[in-house]
Order: sequence, then C-alpha cells, then structure tokens
Amino acid sequence: MTEGQKTAVIFGLANKRSIAWAIAQKLAEAGWRLAITYQNERLELEAKDLIAGLPGATGFMCDVTQDEQIARLFEGLKEKYGVLHGVVHSIGFAPPAELKLPFLQTSREGFRIAHDISVYSLIAVARGAAPLMNAGGGIVTLTYYGSEKVVPNYNVMGVAKAALEATVRYLAYDLGPQAVRVNAISAGPIKSLAARGIANFSDMQKTLVERAPLKRNVDVGEVGSTAAFLLSEGGSGITGETIYVDCGYNIMGF
Repeated sequence: MTEGQKTAVIFGLANKRSIAWAIAQKLAEAGWRLAITYQNERLELEAKDLIAGLPGATGFMCDVTQDEQIARLFEGLKEKYGVLHGVVHSIGFAPPAELKLPFLQTSREGFRIAHDISVYSLIAVARGAAPLMNAGGGIVTLTYYGSEKVVPNYNVMGVAKAALEATVRYLAYDLGPQAVRVNAISAGPIKSLAARGIANFSDMQKTLVERAPLKRNVDVGEVGSTAAFLLSEGGSGITGETIYVDCGYNIMGF
C-alpha cells in the first residue's frame, strides 16, 4: 500500500449491477485500495472476475449472518492492511414470499431474517471494523424511501430500512469520538439483484420518472459517487445522516 493510500472494505457485491460494484469503481478511481467481500462460493466466480478489474483489490468470502466469518474477515484485513478508513455496507434481504403477500401476513421468521441480514449486519461489521479504524474514517450503508413512506410490496423491507436508518444514528453517536462517521444513502429504485424479489418494481421506477423533479431515474454511478464523497474528506463533517440520491423524488408531496 502506498503512503497515504486509504483502504475500504465493501460488503454486498453480487454482480456488475450491484450498487456495491458501482461504489467500488468510484472508490478505485479515487485511488482507494479495496477489500471486497462476496457471500458464498456460488457468488465467488463472478465476484472474482469483477474484482480482477480493480487495481490492487482483493476478494474475501464473508457471510454476514455468521459471526465467526465476520471475525475471520477482520482478522484477515488487520493482517493484510493494518488499518481501515472506510466500510461500505450494501446488504439487504428478505425472503421473497414476504414481498408478495400483504404486509399483515409477514411471518415471524421472515421478519427476523430481514432484520438480521439487512440491519444487524451493519452493527456486526461496524463492531468488527472499529478497532481497525483508529485513524478515523467513514461507514456508508444503503437504504430506500420505503423506510418512511408506504411503498406497496416493499413490506417488511421498509420496516427493516427504517431500523437501519435508526441504527446509523446510534452508530454515529457511538463511533463519533474516534472520528468515524456513519451515514446512509437513500437511493432511488435501481434494478439490482435484490430488487428482483419486489413485485411491480418497474412501476416504482416509472412513478419516480413521472414525479421526481429531474424527471428521470437515478443512475447507479451517481450513488457510487455519493458514497465516495461521504468517505472522502469532503464528507468529514457529515455523520448520522440519510442522504437522498433519488432525483428529488422524496421532496414531492404528490
């Protein structure tokens, strides 16, 4: 690692449509050295092909539902890099059935899974990263407008994203004394792997185009650029916030 070069770990890479991939590209362009995780062996092949295209990037397997894997990952990051300056948490999941039935029919297990993977994982990776962030830095996660307004079919993921945004604020308070900032990006509807399970997702995109002040959908690269900004010196005074990158859709009343 060259002197002064910053290092970030990125969680949530699934394929080239992933928001995590867009963020990785923007950080690489800005000169960051990247550790990029993928969930399991099934996703390893495609992930490694993408990682190979980023100068100096290294891939690591980590299932964030397994505490021992998280611990092993950060042990490996400490050995390889010594220090971290950034964490990107681009992870969200609910069982597909929970996004098809009415919210009233949310199962206990579906609720648990959605919150474990989508929310608790941020706490777990922040706790693992904190000892390596002794030079300060930033943590960024991804949320969506369904956290504060009803988006039909988003269901339990909306509740999980609300919990995620509250988690950002509490982590910002805990980690502030060591100069670690924690923020969320509320992106417009982007056609990623996670979005496939949401019924009528194309309607969400169409509505945004019709109502957003910019009259278009957000580009995933714009989300990547915002994440890079939040992790840079430009974002040094921002923490505990939810930053909207949705072409202005959230400001509209109707």
